[in-house]
This record gives sequence, C-alpha cells and structure tokens, in this order.
Amino acid sequence: MNETTLHTEGLRLGYGSRTVVDGVSVRIPPGRITMVVGPNACGKSTFLRGLARLLGPVAGAVYLDGKDICSLPSRQVATRLGILPQSPIAPEGITVVDLVGRGRHPHQGWFRQWTPADDEAVAAALAATGTLELAERPVDELSGGQRQRVWIAMALAQRTDILLLDEPTTYLDVAHQVEVLDLLADLNASEGTTVVAVLHDLNLACRYADHLLAMKDGRVVAEGPPADVVDERTVTELFAMPCRVIEDPVSGTPLVVPVGRHHVRKTAADAPASASSGPR
Repeated sequence: MNETTLHTEGLRLGYGSRTVVDGVSVRIPPGRITMVVGPNACGKSTFLRGLARLLGPVAGAVYLDGKDICSLPSRQVATRLGILPQSPIAPEGITVVDLVGRGRHPHQGWFRQWTPADDEAVAAALAATGTLELAERPVDELSGGQRQRVWIAMALAQRTDILLLDEPTTYLDVAHQVEVLDLLADLNASEGTTVVAVLHDLNLACRYADHLLAMKDGRVVAEGPPADVVDERTVTELFAMPCRVIEDPVSGTPLVVPVGRHHVRKTAADAPASASSGPR
C-alpha cells in the first residue's frame, strides 16, 4: 500500500499582492483518487501548483511525508511526486519517446545511468496511453489529443507515489477522456498511486473520485466522497447554476443535470388550456 502522505496547513498562495488560495488545510487520502472541482478562477490550478512546489506559499505549508516540501531536495521530491501541468510546452523537435523518457530523469544520478528498467517504464507508459505507434514522431507534429496523451505518458513513466494532474482530459474527445480516466483508475488500483486531478467535468469527477475537494473563492468549501459532497444546493452555490442531481445509471454516483432557460420538460399542469376546453 502507498504510504506516502501529502497535506497542507493554512496554505495561502498568490501572485504578487493577489491572494488566490487562502488558508487551505487538507489531507490528501493516500492511495486514493482525489478530484478537485469548482468554478473557473476559484484557485484549483494554483492549489495544484502549490502541492507540487511549483509555487511557493505566501503563508502556511505543504507537507510531503510530514516534512515541509520546500525544505526537501528537488530530486527527492521528483521521485515521490509527479505533476502534469496545464498546457505544458515540449522542446522544439523532440520526439515522443524522448519526451516520455524525460519522466525517468529524477531516477538518474551521477552513478545511476539509463537501465533496462527505464526502457520498460517508458514502453509501458507509451502502451498504457496508446501512443506506442507515435514513439518516433516529433511531438510538435501531433494533434492536441495525441500530445495530451504523450504528456500523460511522461508523467506515468516517472512512476511516483503521487501523481498530480491539471485538467488531464484537455483537448480529448469524450471517448479519450474516459480512456485517460480509466487509465488513472487502473494505475491507482494496480500500483496504489495517489492521484490528485483538477477536473472541470463534475460528472466524470464524481464517477472516478474516491474523494472530492470542492473549491470556491480560493477556499475548500466541501470535501469527502462524491455522494456526500454533490447535491443540488452545493452545486447551485458553487457554480451559480440551478440543477438536478440524480443517480448515474452506469456508476451509481451523483449525476448533475443542469437546468437552463430552455429544454425544461413541461408537465400536463404546465400546458395551456386548449381552445376546446373553454366555455361554449
């Protein structure tokens, strides 16, 4: 079982004088899948950057195995915690296999060179993401969806105890979104990898999460199993969107049905009286 722990205490993050994440104290359940949800600009991606030590805290701290992550050597952090940021940029002309191979760099050192285990990790990551046939192609020649799967392969090749992903289904059609999330669920089930992902699709988040963190205005306003967090009141408050929450017929998890100004089913009580029903 994965024993690596990650938690925050009073975490405050920002850019310049602007606070984006304000006083967040959470514990990421080890060996589970946590999805971070919330409206645009609520601080989800900034929170993930803070967890990954890509953004230093203004106040509070992130703790990896009980130690302030900012005090740990970079290589030690990189071998325990991997991240796929939003819209990563590949070096010009790099091939798919070389980019995925960079996921193994944290495991290299002065006296530890490339080994057959690294080859196996790269090949397994390419196969798992369906990108093996793209291995020799330049990354900048790929479609958006192909590139996204290659970046996920690089993160998988790193083989860390904790994997942080910011919108991993960006650019993917619905079928590939489900494939990627199935892949993360398989990784979690087989390796015990702790997965933390920012996801916009609330229904997919409910389907795949063991634990939800719901954010609004830089704070975590609700957390727990999807069935305990996602109800009509909470979704309406988070997204300012009237909705109905029903049971997903496939997974049994909460399914959010938005209520807009159109396409509302009318009942017999709502129908106008017909001309024949009036007085004669």
